[in-house]
Amino acid sequence: MSLEITATLIQVMPEVTGQGQKGPWVKQEFVVETTTEKFPKKICFSIWGEKTAALRDLKPGTPIKVFFNLESREYQGRWYTEARAWQIGPASPSTHQPVAASGQTPSSVPAPAVDELPAGSDDLPF
Repeated sequence: MSLEITATLIQVMPEVTGQGQKGPWVKQEFVVETTTEKFPKKICFSIWGEKTAALRDLKPGTPIKVFFNLESREYQGRWYTEARAWQIGPASPSTHQPVAASGQTPSSVPAPAVDELPAGSDDLPF
């Protein structure tokens, strides 16, 4: 299950490193706040490996787009859920463009050509 969210970067935590059975690992957490809801929500994400480099160029207050997966694990009878980001970057104005029912953005849906109008039609096509 892949999800995405556009939000404002609030805080970037320090990198955490360690040594596992498969070798060294690095993890970094960051917090974003939603901006499109009546009551904004804060969400803490984690990002692993070389993907942590994407956070180095981002400053708090920057609008970003986060692609992530949700994962839950059970440990000693308790469940822990993690929002694990797999791609992040600055949000662009085009990320807010609505998607038509055909799956195309409105600007990519071509307008009908004049010769495609019904024969004998004096009305405008809209």
